[in-house]
Amino acid sequence: MTSFPKPERPQPLLRPAFPVFRDIPTRWMDVDIYGHVNNVQYLSFFDTAVNGWYVEQGLLDPRSSPTVFLVVETGCHYFSELIFPETIRAGIRIERIGSSSVVYQIGLFQDGKEKPAAQGRFVHVHVGRETRRPIPIPAEMRDKLNLLIMG
Repeated sequence: MTSFPKPERPQPLLRPAFPVFRDIPTRWMDVDIYGHVNNVQYLSFFDTAVNGWYVEQGLLDPRSSPTVFLVVETGCHYFSELIFPETIRAGIRIERIGSSSVVYQIGLFQDGKEKPAAQGRFVHVHVGRETRRPIPIPAEMRDKLNLLIMG
């Protein structure tokens, strides 16, 4: 039997590590039979937070933008449970911007908590809406994305 090294669990980033926050209310349908928000919903919260920020910044019109961002990788580390009803504060920061990709870190915070209930990694690639092929991120878009880079 092959033995694999145990992956290192990341330390949660605290609230001050995130430059932008978006509110996401939990919904009745997010909760599973165990009484907490089901793990698959966390990925939806990441997607909602990032794409909502794009729309607010004028970087995306979901119906008509000639370019869009597609998720090519995502992952999540869970630290505590989220429940219904509550409003989650999704902290967003950028780890890295490539020529056509953006690597996000998202923290899902409960009201008043400094440590996230969950923390995720989310990789977007900037593509043509029709071709679905990578397109370099233009300078004006990059300028807005740079606002989310934290050291």
